[in-house]
Amino acid sequence: MSATKEILMSHQTPAPGAQPLLQPLLQPVRLGALKLPNRVVMAPMTRSRADNEELAPTDLHATYYTQRADTGLIISEGTWVSTDAIGFINVPGIYTDAQTAGWTKVTEAVHSAGGRIVSQLGHAGAASHPDHHGGRLPAGPSAINPHEMSYTPDGPKDSLTPRALSVAEIATTIDSYRQAAVNALRAGFDGLEIHAQISHLVAQFLNPRLNQRTDAYGGSSAKRAQFLLDVVDAVGSVWGSDHIGIKLSPYWKHGPAFTADAEVLAEYDQLLKRLSDSDLAYLHLLGPEPDSGTDALTAFTRYRAHYQGAVIANLGFTQASGNEILERQLADAVSFGAPFIANPDLVDRFTHGHPLASDNRDTHFAGGAEGYTDYPTAPAALELMEGRGRGIVGR
Repeated sequence: MSATKEILMSHQTPAPGAQPLLQPLLQPVRLGALKLPNRVVMAPMTRSRADNEELAPTDLHATYYTQRADTGLIISEGTWVSTDAIGFINVPGIYTDAQTAGWTKVTEAVHSAGGRIVSQLGHAGAASHPDHHGGRLPAGPSAINPHEMSYTPDGPKDSLTPRALSVAEIATTIDSYRQAAVNALRAGFDGLEIHAQISHLVAQFLNPRLNQRTDAYGGSSAKRAQFLLDVVDAVGSVWGSDHIGIKLSPYWKHGPAFTADAEVLAEYDQLLKRLSDSDLAYLHLLGPEPDSGTDALTAFTRYRAHYQGAVIANLGFTQASGNEILERQLADAVSFGAPFIANPDLVDRFTHGHPLASDNRDTHFAGGAEGYTDYPTAPAALELMEGRGRGIVGR
């Protein structure tokens, strides 16, 4: 029997006469000021349903998030902090009154269903394209092409060499995060998560290949981290650090810029140590990709050695591996992305052992309700399958 199976059985099959024990994923936890009834977190996922001129959330967003409100914590899709932040079509922002009003409907619906939701604040930086900015070049820490792909109204296009942000523009960008934090508070969110992962702006500042500045925001690993720390201070002035999380991806490998080599990982080790003193609600940390040569347990053991606060583990976890990493105390909660697409009742399925449904990838970014809010819960799905077996579907 595998270690993972033994862990699950120990939490699902109590001794005769004993009280049943909850599997780790279903146990409550506190992350800073956030009290969660279980440790299943819905990871932020771009779904491109804000297909309106305002880039504002709609009633469809409210339905989508409310369907998933029994999870311990919902983290919203990454939302733009300004027009300069945009790098992907039909993704909502949180920098206008209309967007804030749209998010207010979402949080009110989620709270009415008993859920908790935080806003992820994002900025594409140099990974954007002029098509998102009226022909102007996007800006990054340095004038270096990250060689990423931006999804524009005319389809996917390669990134170009960006402008380097001036010191004044950096100050303006940091203030846009602060204002987005104000708007998130007005909208009724329970907290914030700073998007600092994969190839977007904060990760660009942290990356020595993309950040070759010689001022206060570059030249050493400590200075490359200053932009993130200044953003944390800015949003913390609105919320308090115990309502703030950060999502990082030290093991991210993509293109020529993001390599996750020994030097990069060592720099992230030092960043995690610095963030240990920030009293954050949590760090949301991506593990390595499958077949990368490093397994999740090794990665999260490394994270635990350097960060003393609460950790949400992310990337490719299943119910079994999620329970295992919690049992080993390498994380305090586990976030799931793709499983939540076709399984709005993911927590209930974990609780009762229902099989997981498969999602339709063709509808991930297609717009509309199809593949977004029309996935049934487990009992409804079983009834549908039984109906098909009796040949009565559609009558």
